[in-house]
Order: sequence, then C-alpha cells, then structure tokens
Amino acid sequence: MDFVGMGEILLVLVVALIIWGPGRIVEIGRTLGKMMRNLKKATSDLTTQIISETEEQEKDHPPPQNKDS
Repeated sequence: MDFVGMGEILLVLVVALIIWGPGRIVEIGRTLGKMMRNLKKATSDLTTQIISETEEQEKDHPPPQNKDS
C-alpha cells in the first residue's frame, strides 16, 4: 500500500489554496480538526463501553472450568 508523500500533500494544499483562498482554508482546517477530535472521542467512548460491557458479561457468566487438569 502506497502512502501519500509530502509532494502530493503540498500539491493538494496549493490547489485548495487556489480554489478556496487563505481565509476559507483556515476555516476548513478548523472544521476538520473538530471533526477529527469528535471522531477520536466517539471511538474512545465506544471502546470503553465495549470493554466495560465485556467485563460485566464475564463477571455474570464466567467461563467454565476444565476439571480434567
């Protein structure tokens, strides 16, 4: 899998600057930052919830013990 290099990122930024201008680029960056922060928080909250529910389920229904050991 190829990753985007610095040249490609720079090209995208230059094209975006030409299309939207410097003021709009700052607004778009701020919006993208907020979206990323919200996505990261939602992912973290979901992970925490899944872990706590899994631990609660394991408390209620422990795995069977093998008596042959």
